[in-house]
Amino acid sequence: QLQLVESGGTLVQPGGSLRLSCSASGASLNNNVIGWFRQAPGKEREGVSCIAKSGSNTNYADSVKGRFTISRDNAKNTVYLDMNSLKPEDTAVYYCAADAYSDYFCSISKYEYADWGQGTQVTVSS
Repeated sequence: QLQLVESGGTLVQPGGSLRLSCSASGASLNNNVIGWFRQAPGKEREGVSCIAKSGSNTNYADSVKGRFTISRDNAKNTVYLDMNSLKPEDTAVYYCAADAYSDYFCSISKYEYADWGQGTQVTVSS
């Protein structure tokens, strides 16, 4: 079981940018599809983005397309989520998760992922 750790969450003004990082303690992310999810108070956890093992395929929720970019650096054992043009509705706890069974493609359905981090808070407010 992977121990995932998210970092980078903070308070940011609307229109601002932020980079979240997802790393694994004592294990490699390289053999996993990685997804980013978020959960706002009183709402269901929703998929934001995912990246295939090779990094060649990605997927995004419609609400973040054109604003968020997912990438992975296998040498650093880290997956990033770059978030631009942030809106108040992006406020949530952001989680990364690992799927060991998918390969060339990835899904932003939370049911595909077995291992989860503890989350990092992103607040978009003036």
